[in-house]
Amino acid sequence: MATEARAIQRTTRQSPYKMRLVIDQIRGKSVNEALALLAFSKKHAALQIEKVVRSAVANAEQAARSAGTSLDVDTLVITHAVVNEGPKLKRFTPAAMGRATPILKRTSHVEIVVGEREGH
Repeated sequence: MATEARAIQRTTRQSPYKMRLVIDQIRGKSVNEALALLAFSKKHAALQIEKVVRSAVANAEQAARSAGTSLDVDTLVITHAVVNEGPKLKRFTPAAMGRATPILKRTSHVEIVVGEREGH
């Protein structure tokens, strides 16, 4: 069985829509290529996603170490990358005529799975 590891970051303070713009760019790429792409991205979501990718790689290394097998990090590929909606923070702002208008501050759950490239 190929080595596979995952990492999840919950309730990231960024809307899922903005996170998905970045995660769509790295899905299916090698880990090194994805980290290079994230390092030069101007989007704030790239920082959050980079943390999760690095965590998934560390989890894969730890799993291989505990199983007593060798793992080449250069062969790791992002096999599964999704951003789901987290709980919304509900806030209110004043509106005309004494009313209050709700503001929904959205959060995201980021899940990334890395696995070894086929044929290795």
